[in-house]
Amino acid sequence: MANENYTLHGFVITGFDHLQNQKLLGFLILITYMLILLGNGINLCIILTDRHLHKPMYILICNLAVVDIMFSSSCSTTMISVLLAEIKTISYYSCISSMYFYHLGDITICMALTLMAIDRLIAIMLPLRYHNIVTNSRTCLLIFLTWLIGFAFVGFMASMVDSVPYCRQPVIRYVFCDHPSLIRAACVDPEPYFFIPVMISLWLLCGQFPFILCTYALLAYSVTKLSNNSSKKQMISTCSSHLIVLFSYYAPKLVSILLTRIGVVLNLTERNAILIVASLIPPLINPTVYCTRTKEIRKRLADVFFLLLILILLVIYL
Repeated sequence: MANENYTLHGFVITGFDHLQNQKLLGFLILITYMLILLGNGINLCIILTDRHLHKPMYILICNLAVVDIMFSSSCSTTMISVLLAEIKTISYYSCISSMYFYHLGDITICMALTLMAIDRLIAIMLPLRYHNIVTNSRTCLLIFLTWLIGFAFVGFMASMVDSVPYCRQPVIRYVFCDHPSLIRAACVDPEPYFFIPVMISLWLLCGQFPFILCTYALLAYSVTKLSNNSSKKQMISTCSSHLIVLFSYYAPKLVSILLTRIGVVLNLTERNAILIVASLIPPLINPTVYCTRTKEIRKRLADVFFLLLILILLVIYL
């Protein structure tokens, strides 16, 4: 954290300095963040308060909602502080904490999507044995293991950041604290420190993503074999919801990699834009998809709104 010439107290975030409409972008990020909290909070409240929804699939949706809140909060609060409060300096430990929870969310979202794909695969391929294989306790155990893996990976990344020297007032040229920005702000050659994070990213993109796609390919094949049209429509609706969530998470990452592979050099502004989209759009889309496309949640949400409407009318007329 320090050397003989300089004691580190914090970082200066300059990723937004070149923008003219900083307040407008700040309000957009603030509104998006509030919608993320509202949507995921509604999903959590509906599932936790309705005993009929205490099933493996809804436990997985709850897990995804918790991860979405953590993932978006780790970056949104910093961006809102810089853009609206004009506080560009962030303390060392606040930055490290934000980086930790950001990458923890990034990894656990990916593994949460993998668990949801496996859950749907078993439900369609082995419908008669599904309730024996996929139980609430086993689902919670698998969720715990994904978090444990995430804690281990991100803990190692955080230890690398904590070990590098900073010989001047470190400047983060990106829009919030993450591993690459902190390493590039240090007085070291950054390339050796990127090896492990790159391996983790490759595992997520080249390991988990193709596996998930294969599970949905099997699901699509199995759905075509169903004779009951009602069951077929239900499975298609459920799987399409998962696919929307899946591609909202992976699309920004794949676009960035594809542009790099075809020789398109992204400037800092474009990289920051992709980073913001990748950090805020998936947590915003996820609760929207599950609220509108999952029948049980949609029905429960309609009941809640109807009850609120009755209460408002009673307050007005009494």
